[in-house]
Amino acid sequence: MLGRSPDRHLVPDVRPLLHVPIGPGRLPAIRVQVETIALDCGMPGDEASDWVTAVNELMANAVRHGGGTGELRIWADQRLHCEVRDGGPGFISAPYVERRERPLPSSEGGMGLWIASQMSDSMEIESGPAGTIVRISTRLPGSA
Repeated sequence: MLGRSPDRHLVPDVRPLLHVPIGPGRLPAIRVQVETIALDCGMPGDEASDWVTAVNELMANAVRHGGGTGELRIWADQRLHCEVRDGGPGFISAPYVERRERPLPSSEGGMGLWIASQMSDSMEIESGPAGTIVRISTRLPGSA
């Protein structure tokens, strides 16, 4: 979704389960909150662990590649949703969204987005010069 402004596609008007700033040093405490939310939403332990890993990769990307800070928002309906926003320079997202095979390790990254996509049911990326928004979601137990 190259070229779209990150502010054009907004989160649905729902009360977030978590909405916090992210930055260096904050990720460990936020991971604990994310795990609590996943478990409270009925995710079994292994699935909750995968979800926390996916969310952590997105937060780490915002810190590493997106200007050092960002914002995390999590909400639920029949799915558990996560959105990470940053104010970084953006990137061409198509190769990351379309990638199915594991990327080779590189100094430029790319592994984190692949991990997040593998540990969630869906991922979408909007990126441009004003920043990047990455959204992931996964079905909650008991939902159709």
